[in-house]
Amino acid sequence: MKPTEKKRWNIGTEVIMILLALLFLSPFYFLLANSVKSFGEILSDAASWPKVFMWSNYSTAWKLARFGEAFRNSVIITVISVILISLFSAMASYRMVRANTKFNQFLLLIFVAAMVVPFQTIMIPILKVVNVIGVNNSFLGLIITNLGISVPMAIFLFHGFIKSVPLEIEEAATVDGCNPITVFFRIVLPLLKPMVMTTIVLNALGIWNDYLLPSLILQAPELRTIPLATFSFFGQYTKQWDMALPALVIGVAPIIIFYLFMQRYIVEGIAAGSVKG
Repeated sequence: MKPTEKKRWNIGTEVIMILLALLFLSPFYFLLANSVKSFGEILSDAASWPKVFMWSNYSTAWKLARFGEAFRNSVIITVISVILISLFSAMASYRMVRANTKFNQFLLLIFVAAMVVPFQTIMIPILKVVNVIGVNNSFLGLIITNLGISVPMAIFLFHGFIKSVPLEIEEAATVDGCNPITVFFRIVLPLLKPMVMTTIVLNALGIWNDYLLPSLILQAPELRTIPLATFSFFGQYTKQWDMALPALVIGVAPIIIFYLFMQRYIVEGIAAGSVKG
């Protein structure tokens, strides 16, 4: 391909990508623009720029939907679940890699097999187990369930990454007097930072945005997460778009901001895994 033809091709590709980006971003424009309009202005022209910015829509929606309570619940559930998933998965993967017995190989096979099982097929059994152990309608029950669902994928990611960690570093630390626990937390875990951050971001996005699992386990209104509060509020105010749209923005804004700040860690984790794997 000639340089001029290659340049035209690159320009054409960029134009197509820009048009596709605008197409996919257009719903966000309608959501944000209409969230600060009055109800009458939304009905008259939903595509126009707001004539008067009704920022009070957000404060009203925040109070009516009790988003402060829901935000606190989502933060508690997401933070604890993500920390436990990352820590337990890293520890389990480290043990399975360093003690490569047939039992551990079989255990890894079980975890990998669990990744392909659709959640809908085990939804009812999980709910029954949660009821039997007495943690239904509680944060504990949801956190335990998040662990069971998310740990297999995290173990799969950590298992491949830990194989790239040089064993000589751990042997040197052992010679210096470190026990296995110290070796893991002071030597191995810092080396796993790219994969730890990747696991944190991916699981945080999934747990924060999850609607189905919390709706099955958390029945009490005061335990609602952001997706549950948003769905409940949107159901009540479907015809009041000046209230429903700000509620949707409030629901998705925290995780979008979190992703924008943390997306570089996903790229670093994938790049490190591809090079070291």
